[in-house]
Amino acid sequence: MSIAAAILGCAGTELGREERAFFRDVKPWGFILFKRNVETPDQVRGLIDALRDCVGRADAPVLIDQEGGRVQRLGPPNWRRYPPGRAYGDLASNDMLMRREITRLGARLLAHDLAALGINVDCVPVLDVPAPDGHEVIGDRAYGDTPEQVALLGRAAAEGLIAGGVLPVIKHIPGHGRARADSHLALPVVEASYEELAARDFPPFRVLSDMPMAMTAHVVYEAIDRKRPATTSKKAFKQVIRGDLGFEGLVMSDDLSMKALDGDFIERARASLAAGCDVVLHCNGDMAEMKGVAAGTKSLSGKAARRARAALARIARAPEPFDAEEGRARFDAAFEGRWAA
Repeated sequence: MSIAAAILGCAGTELGREERAFFRDVKPWGFILFKRNVETPDQVRGLIDALRDCVGRADAPVLIDQEGGRVQRLGPPNWRRYPPGRAYGDLASNDMLMRREITRLGARLLAHDLAALGINVDCVPVLDVPAPDGHEVIGDRAYGDTPEQVALLGRAAAEGLIAGGVLPVIKHIPGHGRARADSHLALPVVEASYEELAARDFPPFRVLSDMPMAMTAHVVYEAIDRKRPATTSKKAFKQVIRGDLGFEGLVMSDDLSMKALDGDFIERARASLAAGCDVVLHCNGDMAEMKGVAAGTKSLSGKAARRARAALARIARAPEPFDAEEGRARFDAAFEGRWAA
């Protein structure tokens, strides 16, 4: 079976006839859900079943951005609220072990929520280290202001997800924290030297280079490639992502519909895959755009296919034993009930 090297979204809470036909024809590797796709647990499970039925693969990855804080696609009344990354980093400043424990617990609770729906990939943890003059698009999504804290808590979050049968995605490789623009809206350019990047931005990604999946940054790093953002830069992949950082897992692009990228959607998909992305991501469910992405996307094969298989093989056959009720009580006690809604 030919599988397209793409992860795609859909428009609403159930699939339309055109979407079903399109997904059956294209057979993307996976799908991603947003708030527009979510109403109730039963509805989400039904939508996921329909998406997987279209591609004929019961294990097709279904992704979501469920970080907590500002970036949480599932929320009240059917799902609890979770804190942003920074809230974990601000817990008990003199007790790193406690912060690691609660960060892992928070991710384990997230995995419990997601696995119950059939979602098997969460685009967490954010490993970006925010600079003082960086854009607020990262802000409190980061676990802290130092590479050491981001790496420690990022690993705790990743391990909590894996324990619950959900794959983590480290993002945004090789680091979005210095960007002074929101890549959803414009192309950020980072002027820092390679030495500065290697000392502050790269370390969390190097520490978590054993993770199964990563998402790129739509950011130009002048010290690496003055012309192209990391997503479409062969230099960034060879020198940094696969080189300096030693990341051997599956790399997906950030959303191709973001305004940081130029060209039409055929060109964006081709450029991302040619640079080194294993799969491309398109999120908004716009059919015209998805057709362009599909036209610019090749079949998943070779090293990319092996990385995709290796990533899915990291999904635990049986989640780690877990008492969710006790876990929620312990989590709420740590945050003094601030995220108990």
